[in-house]
Amino acid sequence: MGQTGDIAQTAGASPAPGVQAIILAGGSGTRLWPLSRTLLPKQLLAINGEKTLLQNTLARTLSVFPARGTWVVTNEEHVFEVRGQLRRVDPGLEANILAEPMGKNTLPAVLLALDRILGENSPEAQSGVVVGVFPSDHMVGDVAAWKSCVERGESLARDGYLVTFGARADTPETGYGYIRRGAALGDGAYVVDGFTEKPDLEMARSMVADGAHLWNTGMFLFRADVFLAAVEKHAPMHFAWWRARREKPLILGYGGIPELSVDYGLLERMKRLAVIEAGFDWDDLGNWAAVYRLGAKDQNGCVVQGDVLALDCHDSLLVSRGGKLAVTGISDMIVVQTRDATLACPMSRQQGVKDVVAALAAEGSPLVEAHVTVRRPWGSYTVLEEGPGYKIKRIEVLPGARLSLQMHHHRSEHWVVIAGTAEVQLGERIFLLAENQSVDIPKTTEHRLSNPGKVLVEIIEIQSGPYLEEDDIVRYDDVYGRRVGGADSPEIDRAQKRPEGE
Repeated sequence: MGQTGDIAQTAGASPAPGVQAIILAGGSGTRLWPLSRTLLPKQLLAINGEKTLLQNTLARTLSVFPARGTWVVTNEEHVFEVRGQLRRVDPGLEANILAEPMGKNTLPAVLLALDRILGENSPEAQSGVVVGVFPSDHMVGDVAAWKSCVERGESLARDGYLVTFGARADTPETGYGYIRRGAALGDGAYVVDGFTEKPDLEMARSMVADGAHLWNTGMFLFRADVFLAAVEKHAPMHFAWWRARREKPLILGYGGIPELSVDYGLLERMKRLAVIEAGFDWDDLGNWAAVYRLGAKDQNGCVVQGDVLALDCHDSLLVSRGGKLAVTGISDMIVVQTRDATLACPMSRQQGVKDVVAALAAEGSPLVEAHVTVRRPWGSYTVLEEGPGYKIKRIEVLPGARLSLQMHHHRSEHWVVIAGTAEVQLGERIFLLAENQSVDIPKTTEHRLSNPGKVLVEIIEIQSGPYLEEDDIVRYDDVYGRRVGGADSPEIDRAQKRPEGE
């Protein structure tokens, strides 16, 4: 098990009773491509406004839950970006990041966080802990109303209910799950009378018309002992994994457990369930049509973001995150442009974006994984140009930061410093390079780039060789806890074969 995943076992505040929150931030997302990519999914993006969806979720959660008791579960690949975003909300939250080595859906992620929340507390103490679970990539329109719903839910959770939250279903959405209300419990709460997952259009229309169905927001509250008893009954394999955590950390057995959602694994099988009808606007921002629906529209009904020239366009979403986007004479369209990809489709076909991503993945396109600029814990790199046998990058290294000590089997590199003063380790030599100075890095030579100064270092890196993908990195030492190992080390595994770079 690599060091990055160990964050989930060693970092964070000591367990505390009372109320605790788990924010699920591990999804990869495909429906907001090309803006959302595997290495920068939608929860890490600012979709509408300056703050990212994750930052908005954190701010909302902290209005009810203490920072010390707020935990963020994410994927190993996203830890460093999540850490930076948490730092801008509350620096103390950095210690409460839990890293999954791989995505296994929501139930294992919640159990991973519960391991930290409950710690060594006895089963009797666990009954006093109420936990809220919240997706990181949803939009909530009225924070005060959301807070009121959560506070009502806490009371029901303490009475032994697993509490869900349902948004008013006012349109027949086929991409949402639905909750059927049963007997009233008072104060906007009802017994849950059943779930329906992503119905067809005819059924969705019927459920909206009967007024008894709510959209499933994916948020829920529970008492820890109630939740674990449900896991033991309905997901015994996961409970056995959880119970063995005293002998072996959960993170070490993560690869052996099946994927399972809380909804399918527990909620749809439990009896003591309550739903609170949300008094707040909610959307899961699951597709570009949702972004259009929630966006500020101009006089022609268009939502325009970025450097866009729109002539005679109506009722369309037009987004540019790179370069000038010029559009004329279209209606009911989605056009989204980034520096390396453009999506154009009718508003009525927005569900087909996932098929575009699947087709790109099938042909091995890097456009699924990352943008041309990839943020790393030490800074970022941008692919400027590439072709057969060569690739050109601009690398930015933050003050005081350093890349891993590494080498490449198949490529050599040439570095030119264009800003700042870089420290270079090349084999046994360590030396400084100022602006306009350069160095050659032969293949199979250990090397490292560092920024010892107080200003940003920028270099141009020219790679050449028969194979230039990012998995041609053997990492020997890393200050950010990423996996390390020599050329024959068993640590050179899937984590070394991601497009994370340097």
